[in-house]
Amino acid sequence: MRGKTYQENKHVELAALADAVMAYAEERVRMAPPLDRPVSEAELRSRVGETITPGGIGGVDAMRLFAQDLAPTCLSTDHPRYLSFIPCAPSDAAVMFDLVVGASSIYAGSWLEGSGAVYAENQALRWIADLVGMPSRSGGVFTPGGTIGNLSALVTARHAARACAKPGDRPYRVAATAGAHSSIASACDVMDAQFVGVPADDAWRLTGGNLRAVLEENGPETFFAVVATCGTTNFGVIDDLASVAEVCREYGIWFHVDGAYGGAGLAAPSVRGLYAGIEHCDSFIVDPHKWLFAPFDCCALLYREPSLARAAHTQKAGYLDVLTDAPDWNPTDYSVGLTRRARGLPFWFSLVVNGSDAYEAAIEHTLDVARFAEAEVLRRPDLELVRKRDLSVVVFRRLGWEPADYAAWSDRMLAEEFAFVVPTSHDGETLARFAIVNPETSEDDITAILDTMV
Repeated sequence: MRGKTYQENKHVELAALADAVMAYAEERVRMAPPLDRPVSEAELRSRVGETITPGGIGGVDAMRLFAQDLAPTCLSTDHPRYLSFIPCAPSDAAVMFDLVVGASSIYAGSWLEGSGAVYAENQALRWIADLVGMPSRSGGVFTPGGTIGNLSALVTARHAARACAKPGDRPYRVAATAGAHSSIASACDVMDAQFVGVPADDAWRLTGGNLRAVLEENGPETFFAVVATCGTTNFGVIDDLASVAEVCREYGIWFHVDGAYGGAGLAAPSVRGLYAGIEHCDSFIVDPHKWLFAPFDCCALLYREPSLARAAHTQKAGYLDVLTDAPDWNPTDYSVGLTRRARGLPFWFSLVVNGSDAYEAAIEHTLDVARFAEAEVLRRPDLELVRKRDLSVVVFRRLGWEPADYAAWSDRMLAEEFAFVVPTSHDGETLARFAIVNPETSEDDITAILDTMV
């Protein structure tokens, strides 16, 4: 019998690799996720060594190396006791479909090359736009994350402001509070724009009154955007969106709302009233990889008038004429960047599989757990709530603790692979913080973690 051909060997190797990858993915989805823990570079080098060799080690062995040696040193952001930063807890459907997106080699930057993917993504964007209350003409794109989403929106805002500015005026300022996400100041640095801070009110919110005072002091004509937040990262604060929108309309300034974390709460009837005024925004972002159960990396960016974004972002080149001269919806016309994967598809697939009612129920559940956590903090005499929560972030202090105590507590829980809760800070004080966005996080998890603060 003749030996196997090269092509036959490749098929055998591919089948073995596919089995290994699918077995790992299926087990990872079915199992209760391990928290795992980080290790030092020295330990990894000792354990793993050099992974890239002239001849390669083959797919199955490479998969085994990842599963046994590398994956256990990466924290599972979908673990129910991962309560730091803003966790990522994708649905099973979204995780599995992410494999399909990776395997499909879809370029989702243009309608010509990925019309079906773009159509599906746009339906998911429409669902979000309806939650916000944006008009039927609104639209946008899925970007890699909130940083690029915010930057793209501000680039559009500046382009639109300068297009209609009076001769001699050149708007170059952005207004927001200190509670705005760090990506806003970063975007200003990238754009060579000036970030102007607006004092927050007693509830730590951006308000129309304080905004008007800052605009008048600095000259309204010098501003091209105001950024409000619906759910600040550190505390989950929702700005007074209605009064801010009113001032923006009064002065004709672009109103951008950063809902990277908190925008998902629009799907929950119990807190929908906190977002009054958001329907007036000119642009909006929310990260489905935060509280809408999609995998990394996925930010939904929406514009009230998408034509303004297209004017600001469309790239011109001879080889792109076939795209730019067409009337089709090309996602790359609406954000910074040209090459893009169909990162919105896993989110779309999960919505289609589970239905929007399931999303509402899951978000309401996390709000119930956050409500329980807040009540537990208030009930325990050695704990003190720092601010009444708006959404699902709970920040509190352990009375009598110094920064070193918080660090030791956090480090101990992670070393034991029990929970991941890093401290935060506010006004120079170290504090404890829960960010609850995972529907698998339970009241028992909250109680167990609080019990360790002895």
